[in-house]
Amino acid sequence: MRRRSAALITALMASLAVGASLPEAGGEPPASHETLHQQGVVRSGSRPLAGAEVTLLQAGDRFGGRARPLARGRSDAKGRFRLAYRAPHNPDAVLYVTADTGPRGHRQPRAAHRVEPVRLVAMLGAHRRPGKVVLNERTTVAAGFAMAQFTHGGQVAGRSPGLQNAAAVSHNLADVTDGSAARLLTTAPNGDQTSTLRAFNTLADILTGCTAGETCGTLFDLAAHPGAAAPRETFQAVADIARLPGNNAAALYALADHRTVYRPRLETAPAAWTLALRYTGNGHELDGPGNVAFDARGTAWIGNNYRFNPDPLQSTCGSRILSRLTPTGEDVPGAPYRGGGLYGVGFGTTIDPRGHVWAANFGFQGTGCPLDASRLYRSVSEFTPNGRPLSPPRGWRFGDILQPQGTQADRDGNVWIANCGGRSVTRIPHGDARRARNIAPGGDRLVKPFGITVDTRGRAWVTGNGSNNVMMLSPQGRPMRTVSDGGIKRPMGVASDSLGNVWVANGGAVVAPCEGTTPAMVAEAIKDIVTRDVDASVTMIRPDGSTPAKPFVNDGLFLPWGIAVDGNDTVWVANFGGHRVANLCGARESACPEGLHTGDPISPAATGYPEQGLERNTAVQIDPSGNVWLANNWRDVPVQTNPGGREMVVFVGLAAPVRTPLLGAPQHL
Repeated sequence: MRRRSAALITALMASLAVGASLPEAGGEPPASHETLHQQGVVRSGSRPLAGAEVTLLQAGDRFGGRARPLARGRSDAKGRFRLAYRAPHNPDAVLYVTADTGPRGHRQPRAAHRVEPVRLVAMLGAHRRPGKVVLNERTTVAAGFAMAQFTHGGQVAGRSPGLQNAAAVSHNLADVTDGSAARLLTTAPNGDQTSTLRAFNTLADILTGCTAGETCGTLFDLAAHPGAAAPRETFQAVADIARLPGNNAAALYALADHRTVYRPRLETAPAAWTLALRYTGNGHELDGPGNVAFDARGTAWIGNNYRFNPDPLQSTCGSRILSRLTPTGEDVPGAPYRGGGLYGVGFGTTIDPRGHVWAANFGFQGTGCPLDASRLYRSVSEFTPNGRPLSPPRGWRFGDILQPQGTQADRDGNVWIANCGGRSVTRIPHGDARRARNIAPGGDRLVKPFGITVDTRGRAWVTGNGSNNVMMLSPQGRPMRTVSDGGIKRPMGVASDSLGNVWVANGGAVVAPCEGTTPAMVAEAIKDIVTRDVDASVTMIRPDGSTPAKPFVNDGLFLPWGIAVDGNDTVWVANFGGHRVANLCGARESACPEGLHTGDPISPAATGYPEQGLERNTAVQIDPSGNVWLANNWRDVPVQTNPGGREMVVFVGLAAPVRTPLLGAPQHL
């Protein structure tokens, strides 16, 4: 009888531990008296982890804030748990589950302030409450990368919409309902077409060494950033790796030796531990994406060069659609959008303070298209935030627009357009297209204007790809200064930082395809380039127009084209060759890894961040979650009947988030 009573008491105590919940923190009453339940299982691979302390948390709503525990419990002998909690007051709250345990799932008596080295995590996200959740190494890698810019000291916190979007992106890496790799990651155009799935599984295998109690200390030391404290548990270690993926890459790979839990995996060490996903929208819309702009919700608006056709040998004309993707890569309902004079949009897509979207109609089309592009490359198209065209069927044609490329809205709502074929800039005051004015410096002062940005003072800076210079215009559009020093050579993209500096991508061998230069000529000029061109570089222009004596050079720069600045003022460069994106230390050196100075490469100097899923990239932009988006604009071998690439490539959690829409200089979200 005593044995039976003891067994009943033990069972009762175990059930209380598994189902234990915490009251709402603070004095705010719960939004609902409804009690919700979250159940799941904690595993390492297929092996259950018993005795793990499982916590359901609500992420903090500001950078550096603290997460709020909603419920706690313990996993049973089969790794199972069940938590009861009250619904959060905020319907957009991001929830996630952590499981803290010692190696092999054996908990030791907890000392004061002791931190267990193994923390497994699964993001539930906002508006998503799976009935069952699995926490394992895969879900932890997915959470650590997607939430890398919102994770500090083991706490997840950040502002909307970046936090919510990042949680959603984590589900593109891991399926939290069963702990497997997510379908988007395992299928084309990802899957075996890129290295991301193999890198993802290898990272998960690295964590199994710590879960097994063999490599925790080494993992934490290798994940630590130079000069910074080492992480104390696995989730923070993953986030630290994601934020500086080139740090100790080979040594981290060695931790996966002889581990076979997750397959397929890498066979050699990567140059950097990046995870990049390819997005295709509805699968038959992207063809030559030229640039991307993010609205206030973090959705991606993308102009396309060509009308979609999967066959590069069939001639295609200019695209007449404007794509709009969710942060997770699907079409926003109702997208893509048509009308408004869209035709062959190039490098020019921007969003103004009202949320209106502007797309510059360069008139791209494949060889053999029967249309006369010269009748179509003289306009810009305008759309409302919900995709309704405001421009007429032939586009807005005021201001002598001619083969427009770079397009940028500023904080006052002015829209600036670089007329690549017109040696001029068109300024649309306060977004009123009928008042557009053409600014032509005259002569050879600005040849093949291509990229354009606006600095912290409202001044516009435009690159002259054919005149090897950058021209500064006053906020009203008056030419003020021309900069040709600092190694400026065939400049393409240009971006400003929060300190008033301007950063220029020097294409070196890249000649802008306008004013008599055709895309076929560009293809011929670059086809035999297999190493970095001697003039490929980045130039920084200070607010007073001066430059360092020499440009910044490293082998991460390979036919530089697009350039962007993130929320920490570090610089990102898209390359039209080399299958790589480069990251440079910006002017705010305190935001760079210890020991680096302005212009030094943060990405590996010999390779940049390489990625099999990249082709010939034009644009690079940063979203509110810190994901780095690149446009696969051309195929590696660009057959001119239809040379367009068909994906956006998104590096997960790699950069400091940016408040969107981007209106010149970036602001940290």
